Amino acid sequence: MPGQSSGSSYPGQPSGPSYPGQPTSGPAHAGGSVAGSSYPAPSAPGAPPASASPYPGPPLSGPAFPGQPISGPAYPGQAPTGQPGFGGPPPGVRPERAGRRGRLPVLALALAGVLAVVTGVQAYQIHRLDDRLAAADRRAAEGQGADARRLDGLEQRAGSLEKQAGAAFNPEAVASAVLPSVFRVRAGQFTGTAFAIGKAPSGGGTTLLTNFHVVESVFAAGERKVFLERKDQRFEATIVATDKEKDLAQLRTTAKFGGLVAARTPVKSGQQIVVVGAPLGLQDSVTTGVVSAFRQDEGGSGPVIQFDAPINPGNSGGPVINGSKEVVGIATAKARDAEGIGLAVPIKTACDRFDLC
Repeated sequence: MPGQSSGSSYPGQPSGPSYPGQPTSGPAHAGGSVAGSSYPAPSAPGAPPASASPYPGPPLSGPAFPGQPISGPAYPGQAPTGQPGFGGPPPGVRPERAGRRGRLPVLALALAGVLAVVTGVQAYQIHRLDDRLAAADRRAAEGQGADARRLDGLEQRAGSLEKQAGAAFNPEAVASAVLPSVFRVRAGQFTGTAFAIGKAPSGGGTTLLTNFHVVESVFAAGERKVFLERKDQRFEATIVATDKEKDLAQLRTTAKFGGLVAARTPVKSGQQIVVVGAPLGLQDSVTTGVVSAFRQDEGGSGPVIQFDAPINPGNSGGPVINGSKEVVGIATAKARDAEGIGLAVPIKTACDRFDLC
């Protein structure tokens, strides 16, 4: 080419070829390599790059023109990336893993802070819940106290009503409670009434009371067996004790029946009563009336109760019951040629005589 010689070089370019490890004769341009420098000389513009790098290590990616970056170090003091001993991470450790290790303490602190906040919130909520539960318990206790007071008031009123109901005379209720303990007595050719009284005797069975004149014919004949009848049932009974003067007889049967309760207080005039018996053999007959008078002992036969409830032959030995379903007397007789005058032996007389009730 005109103006170009085979052995000449461009301004600033060394005169001879550059081989790896061979110093150049002198600097080609300002900032270029000096003699003994380790940097390679640049090739002429448009010339192919050197076949190999003059320095050990990875080859350069291209020609090092002024101002063009290269992949390797360009200036003294700059360490290549990934080379040990030049400030990079240790061998075998990737840079991204080292960054992650640095972030772990920060994440742990942040997580601990979040957990502390959550724990505090939960503790506060539990405290509020405890307060609400305590308030609910107090309200429940107050409500229970009010309910208990109302219940006490209702029980008192119920007791008062029961007393009033007990004071009210109810012949139907009295008859329903008494009838299962009352029987028709058949003693030979005579019939009358008997009723169970008190608790069962020590030997078992049931104790009954009736009038002496009801069983007198059998007792006078030296016999002791009579029969108790109730509807279609029949039970054998034995005469165990008598008192002709007071017109009383005690019977006992092996069958078990509920006994009636004897009244603890004497009757009073005007007190309402129910008489249960078998007049003319008619079982489970019930009549009502009042106590006409309580007659004291007259003629040595003992006190008697006068009442106006209708009775007839067959009622003898039947119970006279007050409104509290207690036995007050034993029906004995009625006045002849008169109506509404019945007589009964007080139950206390029979209990004292036979040590019953």
